[in-house]
Amino acid sequence: MSFIEVENLVKEYKIYESKPGVKGAIESLLHRKYRTKLAVNNISFKVNKSDIVGFIGPNGAGKSTTIKMLSGILVPTSGNITVGDINPYMERKKNTKRIGVVFGQRSQLYWDLPVYDTFELYKRMYDIPTEVFNKNYKLYTEIFEMGDFIKQPVRQLSLGQKMKANVAIALLHNPEVLYLDEPTIGLDVVTKHALRESIKSINKEKETTIILTTHDMDDIEAISNRLILINSGEKIYDGNILDFKEKYDRGYKIKVIFDRQPEWDNNSKYILENCDNYAWTLRTRYSMPTKEIYNDLYNKYNPVNIFIEDTQIEDIVATIFSK
Repeated sequence: MSFIEVENLVKEYKIYESKPGVKGAIESLLHRKYRTKLAVNNISFKVNKSDIVGFIGPNGAGKSTTIKMLSGILVPTSGNITVGDINPYMERKKNTKRIGVVFGQRSQLYWDLPVYDTFELYKRMYDIPTEVFNKNYKLYTEIFEMGDFIKQPVRQLSLGQKMKANVAIALLHNPEVLYLDEPTIGLDVVTKHALRESIKSINKEKETTIILTTHDMDDIEAISNRLILINSGEKIYDGNILDFKEKYDRGYKIKVIFDRQPEWDNNSKYILENCDNYAWTLRTRYSMPTKEIYNDLYNKYNPVNIFIEDTQIEDIVATIFSK
């Protein structure tokens, strides 16, 4: 049975529209006019225990709204949600103890307190047993490499250090599911890599289910084993990353260089896109292992060199939304 189940989820907002000018403002006070914005439109999906799911889409697609309904912050207009065996917005207190939430632009840390003091505060808020707290404190201090700054006031920390601490705090009470909204926003390349590796390590260590929303497609490729793509509140794709690439892209781009060009034999494994004096440009499916591509082409055509390019998810998504 799935750990998270979302069925026909809909979220509508009523947006007040004011008429221009003084007369319009007075009329609007007496006769308010609203329009309905459909933020999430009949979305359904299931997530298994310990999955890492990338939840992506353009600005305004409905990603954060969906996460807020999953975490119990928002109540859906219609549809059903279960996380574990509970309804998150009907049983908010119970749900809160089973989830961790990190919004990249909102901190759970207290500006003047050392990080450790905030940990102690959350220990009391979540009524975490001392044995569990000490074990998790040691584990996350090591995984997130927080030993050098755990006793420093938050105001003295870098953005990357604060983000590591925020994720660690969200995990202190052993949540069954972790919602991450833009966890690497504003971070440098080195810090992003370290945070991604830490998240994967936690998923492996604790079997924590993770739902990740981000505009950084490198996060998705580095962390997720499944991708859900939405636009204008509707689900466009739900599946693994390899199948996503196969569906929306033309496969690996292969450049084959020769010192003496052989004859092309209409090999069914490849599509010949371009052929000049000493080079071919080929395409083949992503499901074909790169080692097999190298061995196959070297054995058949004996080229001087072979270059294989993998289209980034970011480029594929940009192409989808530009149509």
